[in-house]
Amino acid sequence: MARPRTGDARATWRIGATMLALALPLLLSAQVEGGLYIAGDGFSLEQAATRGLAQNPNGQRFFVLVLPPTTRALTTTAPEALVALRNRVLAGNGVLLVCQRDIDSGAVDATSLIPGVVRVRGWPPPDSDALPQGERYYPGENPASLPQANDALRRLRATCS
Repeated sequence: MARPRTGDARATWRIGATMLALALPLLLSAQVEGGLYIAGDGFSLEQAATRGLAQNPNGQRFFVLVLPPTTRALTTTAPEALVALRNRVLAGNGVLLVCQRDIDSGAVDATSLIPGVVRVRGWPPPDSDALPQGERYYPGENPASLPQANDALRRLRATCS
């Protein structure tokens, strides 16, 4: 078998290195985000937080949607044990979420929420143009604070509808 010329080997190496450099961000972004965990819908905050932390041990961002009455953990007056739990979630790169509908209904007092809790809107009513056709996010919504994965975002919006 003929040995490749030096120029051919270098070109092959450069092509391989370029392909790896282009693919690496895709591989890393797939590993950066974890799942969505819901507290208050048959699961306690402790269960949702523990599962989220266990399934995302390497600093992957994950999301914990907290439904009433479990939302007390997200308030400035939360008991010490709940503060410790939410701090573990935040330290583990978790994002704490509440439904805007729960704030609108009065089930959650927005003025008592700790800074950083993300408010999530559900699906708009039929024939509404609040969420533009083909868009994933409402105008003014920060996509960086919500799941990138379509299935997690759909589940989040459905739960908050």
